[in-house]
Parts: sequence; structure tokens; C-alpha cells
Amino acid sequence: MTSSDRSQAVDVQRTYEVRTYGCQMNVHDSERLSGLLEDAGYVRAPEGSDGDADVVVFNTCAVRENADNKLYGNLGRLAPRKTTRPGMQIAVGGCLAQKDRDTIVKKAPWVDVVFGTHNIGKLPVLLERARVQEEAQVEIAESLEAFPSTLPTRRESAYAAWVSISVGCNNTCTFCIVPALRGKEEDRRPGDILAEIEALVAEGVSEITLLGQNVNAYGSDLGDREAFSKLLRACGEIEGLERVRFTSPHPRDFTDDVIAAMAETPNVMPQLHMPLQSGSDTVLRAMRRSYRQERFLGIIEKVRAAIPHAAISTDIIVGFPGETEEDFDQTMHTVREARFANAFTFQYSKRPGTPAAEMDGQIPKEVVQARYERLVALQEEISWEENKKQVGRTLDVMVAEGEGRKDGATHRLSGRAPDNRLVHFTKPDQDVRPGDVVTVEVTYAAPHHLLAEGPTTSVRRTRAGDAWEKRTTAAAAKPAGVLLGLPKIGVPAPLPEASAPACGSH
Repeated sequence: MTSSDRSQAVDVQRTYEVRTYGCQMNVHDSERLSGLLEDAGYVRAPEGSDGDADVVVFNTCAVRENADNKLYGNLGRLAPRKTTRPGMQIAVGGCLAQKDRDTIVKKAPWVDVVFGTHNIGKLPVLLERARVQEEAQVEIAESLEAFPSTLPTRRESAYAAWVSISVGCNNTCTFCIVPALRGKEEDRRPGDILAEIEALVAEGVSEITLLGQNVNAYGSDLGDREAFSKLLRACGEIEGLERVRFTSPHPRDFTDDVIAAMAETPNVMPQLHMPLQSGSDTVLRAMRRSYRQERFLGIIEKVRAAIPHAAISTDIIVGFPGETEEDFDQTMHTVREARFANAFTFQYSKRPGTPAAEMDGQIPKEVVQARYERLVALQEEISWEENKKQVGRTLDVMVAEGEGRKDGATHRLSGRAPDNRLVHFTKPDQDVRPGDVVTVEVTYAAPHHLLAEGPTTSVRRTRAGDAWEKRTTAAAAKPAGVLLGLPKIGVPAPLPEASAPACGSH
């Protein structure tokens, strides 16, 4: 058999599946893992394969207390399948792999490869080495070997893309293990970031989301405190780039020059995700957060003064060790004052290896649950009130793919407004593709979405829609898993697991 024949055989026989847990950084890393595998000749397993692939990769998260139990449970379910499928391989990467290392192979000896957050580019080599040597390969790098954006990528959306601007985090929040697993912040050069964005726009992408574990601290590694605001303004100069978003910032680094850049750069969207975590100064101090309630609300006030229609979302942890009823009341007060468009609320969960896990004053589960339900009820009420303010507004909505589960039954399509609110709208008579932009009037508001039940005012066909159509046509004509090099994002697709208040949520 020639090398060409062997390559073709691999294309036909070796399929892969990547399972992703956790934050946006992991979702982006999984795009790279898929790209690496396809570049090495693997093809993506059909949707719904559920472990019925030649290579199954777990991209793990270490944020939750039971993250390891979930991983070993999933690995256990694959063990019998592996015994009946010769040549099947299982790989474990991500934050839990970085943390547990050799423990994974000891607990699940049928795992073939364990790799960390810093060396995802090694996956194909490690798989081949495990196959040839017939023994598990555990390789954990202590520092970043290659910036993720230099690796091949398999994106699933033609109209939007993640663009990583930094990795790692310099904060020391007591509830978060990310700095220990992802390392200190490392920033990409601005020219490299802008070159990637320009290349994506040339392929048809019209929306990008700048991504970093503490995205607005960008520049600390470069010695430029205004680097992030300069980057936002530079994005405004890229012709064809219609929407710019970023996630997730930290209140400590959210400076006036960033607010000005958001307000003055037309393609930077009127949306901000600003993690609060707690409204209590006492709890914030215990969390080792470097701001207090007054500072946080001051940022919100400045953003709304500069960008009146901005939709602001947040992350909140309920039941942090030592949280009293008075502390929780301060969180409820802050939520009432801030009037978030939506909030990702979490019951505190011990993160093994974090200072908070060893703190006194761990709150009983039933108390945490009761507080959590009160907070969720309050935020639902506020979200609905804020959405009702959108009724009667005319919005430009970028059509999304797969965001409306009931679209087929309701004869609607779905998309995102500039402020990232989800909008379901009546399907127009003319053809509309993901990435195209429609103009609609909001007629009804629910807590988590808007409806535009009247006729569509206009439909603007875009280069992003052209790119989606080209990708779809190419996918239908080629075997599954072909590396197209076209970005996946939009609003980047919903995370496969509820995002945890770590990695991308500082």
C-alpha cells in the first residue's frame, strides 16, 4: 500500500468526536482540536454518534466540584465500547487533564492520551505514538507551546468567529483555579490579531468575538495599558467587519478609554458582559476581587451614559463561604440597581485546589438553594421588564443558525440584535440565510427573547450569507469533516454545558 493509499484509508476509517465542557476558551480550543485532527486525516463522526467514533476527545473543565466524577463516569461508559472496537482511542485534555495528569490513566487505564491546556497542538502526535507504542501517553506542558490561533481550525459557522487575543490570567480569585491551569496572561501581538480578523472577514465572517480569560486586561503583557481600547478602535477600521464583541472583562481593568472606544466605534456592539460575582464588599474581599459594589455600579452608570441602549449581563455566585443574609441582600440590591439584561447565576461549588474550598463558613446546601431561587426570580422579573422596553423598537437582526428550536413549527427565523438579545421573527417571503441581516419591529417581549411578529421591513443579503451558502454547498458535496477553514461563530454557538464562572467569566 502506498502512502497515498494509507492516507485515503485513514480518511475513510478514522473518525473523531470532541466533547467540550466549560467556558468559551474550551469551546475555542475544541475548534482547534477538530482542525488538528482533520488536518491529520481524521473525519468528523456524524452528529449523534455518542462515542461511536475511532477517536473520542474529552476537552475538560476543572471548575465544578464534581467535574472529575462527570469525566470518570463518561470514561466508564466508553470502556466496554472500546473493548469491542479494535483501534478505538480515547484522549483527555483541558483543565482537568492539566490538574490531574497521571491520575486519569491510573483511574481509567483504558485512556490512551492525556494532554494539557498548553500543548493541544500535540494531540495527533500523541495519538499516533500511543497507537505505535501501545501504551498511554501523558504529556502536560507547563507553559504555552504555541498560541492557539496558530493551529488549524475547524469552524462550523461561516458568519462569526472567536478570535483569541490572550491566554491565561494574572488574577488570584479565591474561587478560581484557572490561573494555576492556564498560566499567567500572555498577549498576542496586535498585528497578529488584526491579521487574523482581516483573513476571517475575507472569508465572509462579519462578526467576531474577542476572547480572553480577562479580555480587557489585554496589554498588561505588552506594557500598554490602553492596548485593549486601541484594539477595539482598530477593529472599527476593518472594512466588512460589521459586529465586534468581547468576553469576558474584569471590572478592575474596565477603564474609561474602553468605554469611549465602545461608544465611538460603530461596529463595536452595545453589549457588555461584566461579571459581578457578589454585591457584598465583604464577600468580594474574601473572593479577592479588586473592586467593590460602588466601583461596579459606577462602571455600569458610565457605560449607560455613553451607550444608552447597551445590554449588560453578568455572572453571580450565590453561597460563597461566609456569605451572610446581609451579604446576600447586598447582591440583591446591586442586581436591582444594575438592571442586568440577563445574569448567569451559579450556586457556589467547591473547586478543588482553590483557597475558597478550604475556607470556614461553607453554606448549607438548602440555604444556598433558597437564596439562588430568590435571585433567579428577581433577575427574571428585571429581564422581562428590560425586554419590554424593546417593544416598538426597530432592530437590525443578524440571522443565526440553530438558535430557534421552534422556528420550524412557528414559521419563524431567529437571530441576534446588536445588543445580543435573541429575536424570533416571522419568516419573510424572500430567501434569508444565516449571516444575512433583516430589519424588524419588536412586537412582544419574554424574559429571554423578543418576538417580531409583523412583516420584515427589509432583508440585506451579505457576504456572510454568501459564505454560509458556499460552506453548506461544499459540505453537501464532500465527505463529513472536510476542513473548510470557515469560522464558527455568530453569536458563537451556545456552549455545550452551562458556562461556569471561571475561564471566560472573570
